[in-house]
Amino acid sequence: MPVTISQVRDGIAARLATISGLRTASVVPDNPTPPQAIVQANTVSYDTAFQGGLTTYSFVVSVLVGRVAERLAQDRLDAYASTSGSQSVKEAIEGDRSLGGIVADVRVTELTGVSAVLLGEATYLAANFAVTVYAE
Repeated sequence: MPVTISQVRDGIAARLATISGLRTASVVPDNPTPPQAIVQANTVSYDTAFQGGLTTYSFVVSVLVGRVAERLAQDRLDAYASTSGSQSVKEAIEGDRSLGGIVADVRVTELTGVSAVLLGEATYLAANFAVTVYAE
């Protein structure tokens, strides 16, 4: 049976939950609480291999770090953006390249969109990570 977008989203969120202190959500929460990673589907490319044998999913993992004015927020973002280490988003997701056996491969390909995000009356530092998933 083919993998569903929900299963992949849940698998990515489960990998992110291995980062100590980082809350995760596989659906957009009503009231996010930083630091929090939110997994969202971006694009789906069907039939990317012969006989329709591969689907390529693109996800965006938005990480809300903390209030923009706090130095801790920038320090956290630096750790999440690192290519390795216990706080690395890339290392956490790619720590199980099959997401528990449901996909063929997963890769964190880039960090984009570092910005200030207004939530309620507070402005938070946030970044987006691009995640590519290959599933049969």
